[in-house]
Amino acid sequence: MEKPQYYFEDFEVGDKFITPARTVTDYEIGQFAGLSGDFNPIHTDDTFAQESAFKQRIGHGLLTLSVTTGLANRLGIFEACTIALLGIEDWRFLGPVFSGDTVHAEVLIKEKRLTSDGRRGVLTREYTIVNQRGEAVQRGVLPLLAKCRPAA
Repeated sequence: MEKPQYYFEDFEVGDKFITPARTVTDYEIGQFAGLSGDFNPIHTDDTFAQESAFKQRIGHGLLTLSVTTGLANRLGIFEACTIALLGIEDWRFLGPVFSGDTVHAEVLIKEKRLTSDGRRGVLTREYTIVNQRGEAVQRGVLPLLAKCRPAA
């Protein structure tokens, strides 16, 4: 079965999409520490973390953001139109993500505008990452340069 292809014109300001959910694991936290080189003890040392405000190790904020971009890809709605991610704007880390937490993202189309060439557009997408308790743990904007629908 062929997936529908979405282009810039198919999105409207106010559209909201909910990604699938995914559980963050100890293994992923360890792998992200190795990949990024961020071995801060809040992520890697149980004894240190037990004495912290969180009382346990937490996942890297950028790990959660990375997981979220993958969850958004699983929606299948940005694949055909994506030219480039334009940045990360006003990103806030609102709460911790622990090993075993299950997160999903709510993606809101806040704004859209055509570029000067009229063949591409910018989708201003506000992401809210939510854990299994319904708590927003991260929020920010990931603007996307998107293709317009090809001429028939």
